[in-house]
Amino acid sequence: MFRLLSTPGIRRLLWNITCVVLLTVSSSLIFPAATWANSSGLGVQLGHLSACPMTNNCVVSQDGDAKHAIDPIPYHVDRDTARKTLLKVLTVVPRTEVLEEKENYIYAISKSRIFKFVDDVEFYFPPNESVIHMRSASRVGESDLGVNRRRLEQIRLALKDLNI
Repeated sequence: MFRLLSTPGIRRLLWNITCVVLLTVSSSLIFPAATWANSSGLGVQLGHLSACPMTNNCVVSQDGDAKHAIDPIPYHVDRDTARKTLLKVLTVVPRTEVLEEKENYIYAISKSRIFKFVDDVEFYFPPNESVIHMRSASRVGESDLGVNRRRLEQIRLALKDLNI
């Protein structure tokens, strides 16, 4: 076995692998990756969630056209209570993980059961309105067969049942 490691071809391969690993580690330290929300145009810009792309795999409650529009979720409690209740609901949504939480914004991802496709799910609490604006969009593909809309409607129903 040691004879095999001493051949020039194997030594060159090990050297190349070592270099790739070192470059990968050092570049991640020098150029830290931005969060998906920051690097993909997600988040709140000038008081609005991003518009949906032309594909049929996104819904949004702000400025959405007929194909992509969904109603925001109204609430009658204080904003902090509504936000905390939404966070509790998100903990029971299957395959969903909250990645970013701010006073007026929540960003989560949901993964499909079989193929593990990722959907970006956002919630925005505007300052002078008692509504939760929301957006859910698949990262890939043309259609989600209505999954994003159904997910947000289920969240709406859960919040309604909790009387927010």
